[in-house]
Amino acid sequence: MKIDLLANQQQFINEVSEMVYKEFVVKAGSEMEFKDVVHYFSNTTDYSFPITLVAFENGECFGTVSIVENDLKVRNMYKPWLASLYTKPEYRGKGVGKMLIDKTISVASELGCNELYLRTEGASDYYRNRGWSYLETISDEKYERIDVFKINCE
Repeated sequence: MKIDLLANQQQFINEVSEMVYKEFVVKAGSEMEFKDVVHYFSNTTDYSFPITLVAFENGECFGTVSIVENDLKVRNMYKPWLASLYTKPEYRGKGVGKMLIDKTISVASELGCNELYLRTEGASDYYRNRGWSYLETISDEKYERIDVFKINCE
């Protein structure tokens, strides 16, 4: 399995857009349309945020993750963020998510970031078990409980 920048693997733009749209946009009740998500991922780069990574092998995409400048408006002092980690259900429990997270931390470090943040509404134990440090629990207009974590990239 390989992990690479979506900017280098543009054949996966629609598939990544579909994963993120179904898992994060629709479930959050966002009014964003699918075409907007495709446009967003069509413009990810390899040198500035947003940056998107994909896990793939033999022409098949297994999962994705992004690095964004901010993923929580009420905490704009934390930058950058790991966002939209998604592994297809049939590949869960096989290390795909861990590989995506590890590569995300590596890319953030290469860009000079000392820390990387993330938010989760239901996977706190997953991140704690992978070395992320819990910072706080907050609320925003859509969620009653958001746990915020960070990890050192150095």
